[in-house]
Amino acid sequence: MSLLLRILTLLGSLGMFLYGMSLMSGGLQKMAGAKLRAFMSRMTSSTLKCIFSGILVTALVQSSTATTLMLVSFVNAGLLSLLNAIGVIMGANIGTTVTAWIFAFSFGGSSFSLGTIAVPLMFFAFLCLSVKKRNLGNFGEFLMGFALLFLGLTTLRETSTVLLDNETVRVFLSGLTGAGVWSVVLFMAIGAAMTLMLQSSAATMALTMVLVANGYIPFHIAAAMVLGENIGTTITSNIAASVANASAKRTARAHMLFNLFGVLWAGIFFHPFLRLIGTVVEALFGFPNPVEVSFADASEAERARLVESLPFVVATLHTFFNVITTLVLVWFIPVIEKVVTWMVPVPPDSKEVFRLQFIQGGPLNTAELSLKESQQQIIYFAGICRKGLEHIREAVLADDEETFARCREKLNKYEEITDRIEFEIASYLGEVTRMEVSASALARIKGSYRIIGEMESLGDSGEAIGRMLQRCYDHHRKFNSEMKSKVGAMIDLLDASYEAMTANLSIPVHEITGIENAFLAEGRINNFRDKLRDEHLTGIENPEYDYETGVYYMDVVGELEKMGDFVINISEALMDEKDL
Repeated sequence: MSLLLRILTLLGSLGMFLYGMSLMSGGLQKMAGAKLRAFMSRMTSSTLKCIFSGILVTALVQSSTATTLMLVSFVNAGLLSLLNAIGVIMGANIGTTVTAWIFAFSFGGSSFSLGTIAVPLMFFAFLCLSVKKRNLGNFGEFLMGFALLFLGLTTLRETSTVLLDNETVRVFLSGLTGAGVWSVVLFMAIGAAMTLMLQSSAATMALTMVLVANGYIPFHIAAAMVLGENIGTTITSNIAASVANASAKRTARAHMLFNLFGVLWAGIFFHPFLRLIGTVVEALFGFPNPVEVSFADASEAERARLVESLPFVVATLHTFFNVITTLVLVWFIPVIEKVVTWMVPVPPDSKEVFRLQFIQGGPLNTAELSLKESQQQIIYFAGICRKGLEHIREAVLADDEETFARCREKLNKYEEITDRIEFEIASYLGEVTRMEVSASALARIKGSYRIIGEMESLGDSGEAIGRMLQRCYDHHRKFNSEMKSKVGAMIDLLDASYEAMTANLSIPVHEITGIENAFLAEGRINNFRDKLRDEHLTGIENPEYDYETGVYYMDVVGELEKMGDFVINISEALMDEKDL
C-alpha cells in the first residue's frame, strides 16, 4: 500500500469515526430527545440532581456538545436557571468520560473487540432503517452510527500503526516527548488544537489512545494531551456561543471556567496526580503502574502488559480529572454564576425586543429538538403581538395629537418587529427542513409557517389602525368618549382572544384536545362587532351624529375584528398540525 493511500485511509477512517459519532448521537436524540429534555427540566430541584442529569444525558447521547446546546435553550426559555445549568455542565463533563471507557475496552487487548461486530451490526441497522416505523428507523440510525464509529476506530488504529511504526517517526516523537515540562506544554497545545480542528474531543481522545496504546507516546504525554483536549472543547463551545445571546455566552464561559480550573490544578499537581492514577489502575485492574515501571527497563511481557494498560490509564485519568474538579467546584457554583455574569454583562438599555430569545445561531442536532426552540420563540412572538395590542389601545385613547404621534411610532416599530421575527423564525425553520425530518416534524414546520404568517399580519393591522387614526386627526376629527370606551371594550375582547391563543400555543400539539376557548373568544368579538355596526347604522339617522368620524370609528372596529380572525387562524393551525 502506497504512503499516499495509507494517509488517505487514515483520514477516511477518521471521517468514518466522526460521522459515526454524529449519526449515533443523532439517532439517540431522535429516539429520546423530548424525554431527555423533559428529564433535564425536571431534574433541577437540587445541585446533586443537576449533576446526575448531566451525567446521564451526556452518557446517553455521547455528546457533551448536544447537552450544552440543550442547556442553552433551557436557560433562554426560562426552564433552567444559569445556576442549575452550571451543575448540569459539571455532570456533562463526567458523562463524557463514558466515551473514553468505551475506547479503552476497544483498545485494551481484549479478545472481543467492538470493531469485530461493526459490519454485522450494519445489516441489522439497514433492516431497521428500511422499516417505515419512525422509532425503528431512529434505532437503525443509532446502530449504523455505532457500527461506523467502531469500524472507523478499528481502521484508524490499524492504519496509524502501519504509518507510525518506523524508526524515523519514533525518533521524531522521542525528540518531542523528551523535553521535560516543555513537552507537557507542547502536547497540551497539540491536544487543544486537534480538538479545535476536529470539533470533537472524542476524536482527539481516540487518536490519543491510538498513540499511547501502540507505545508511540508515554503516559505523561498522553495525560498532557487529555488536559489539552479539555481546553480545546471549551474553545469550540465559546466560538459557537459568540454569535448567540448573553445566556449562551454565560453557559459557555461556565464550561470554560470549569475546564480551565481543572487543567490548572492538574498542571500544578501533575506528577502526584499521575502517580495517583497509576496506583488506582494497578489496584483496580492489576496492570503495572505506568509511572513506577520504566518502559525501557521492562521485560517483553511487562511491556506488553504496560501497553495494554495505557488506554485504561488514560480513561481513568479523564474520569478522575472531571470528578475531582466537580467535587471541588460544586461548592462554588454561586460564585461561578457571578463570575460569568460579570464576564458577559448585559447593559439594561441594550435589550432589543425584536431579537430572537430562544433560537441560537442554528438548528440543534435533530429536527425534533430544533422545533422545541422554534415553539418557544413562537410563544414569545405571541407575547410581542399582545404588547402591540396595548399600543393600539394607547393610540385610540390618546387625548391629543402629540401623544398619538408617540403611540403611532410604537405601532410602526412593532410592525417592523413582527416582520423581523417572522423572517428570522422562517429562516430557522428553513434550515431545519434541510435536516432529516420526520412526517410529524414536517407537519409542525408547515403549521409554524402558517402561525408566524398570521402573527406578522397582526403587526400589519396595528400599523393600519395607526394610519386610520392619523387620517382622522388630519381631517380634524376625534373619537368621543363613548366611541373610545367601546373600542376599548373591543380591545379587551381581542386581548382575551390573545390569551386563549397563547394558552393553546403553550400546549404540546399532541396533547391539544380542542380550541373551544379560541372559538368562544372569537364569537364574542364578532357579536360585539355586529352590535357596534348596528349602532353605527342607527346613529347615521341622528343629525348630531358625525358620519365621517363614525366611518373612521368603524374602520378601526373592522380592523380589530380582522385581527380576531388572524388570532383564531393560529389556533386552527395547531389543530391542523395535530390531524396531520
